[in-house]
Amino acid sequence: MNSFQPITPESISDNTFRAIGKDWFLVTAQTGGVANTMTASWGGFGIMWGKPVVFVVVRESRYTKEFMDKENAFSLSFFPSEYKKMLSYLGSASGRDEDKIKIAGLTLIEDDIPYFKEARLVLKAKTLYKQEMSPNCFLDPALPNRWYPNGNYHTMYVAEITETLQK
Repeated sequence: MNSFQPITPESISDNTFRAIGKDWFLVTAQTGGVANTMTASWGGFGIMWGKPVVFVVVRESRYTKEFMDKENAFSLSFFPSEYKKMLSYLGSASGRDEDKIKIAGLTLIEDDIPYFKEARLVLKAKTLYKQEMSPNCFLDPALPNRWYPNGNYHTMYVAEITETLQK
C-alpha cells in the first residue's frame, strides 16, 4: 500500500518511545508558501484538555520554530528505518542555508499542513499551547547544566492531533 489512509489517533500501533526517541521524526511547518522541516527526538503523545495531543520541544535557534510560531500548525512525519541517514542530515542542516528538503530527496505534500510522501505515519497538529522553558522551572539542576550549558532552551508545543494518516 503506497497511499495514506486516515486512522484515529487511538489506532496508532507504534511504540511511541521507540518512534520518538530512537527512530526520530520530522517536524514540518509552512508559512508564506515555504515549508521547512527539522528532525526531532523528544516529545510525546497523550490526552490533554479532552483532546488527543502531541507535544514537541523545539530550540529557539531552529529555523523551523519560526514557521511553527507564524502558523500555529505543523506535522510530525515518521519514516521507515531506511530513512535514518536522511533524518540525521535534516537534523544537522539548516533550511536558512540550503533547500534541505530538496537535497534530502523528499516529496513534500503541500496540504493544509505539509508532510512527506515517503513517511509511513503522519500526524497533523494545531498548536493549543506553547511555553518557553525557563532555567528557574527545573527542579533537578543537573538537567539545565547537561542539556542547556549555553542557554538555547526549548519551547514546548502542545498541539491537538487534527488528522492521522498511515500507509
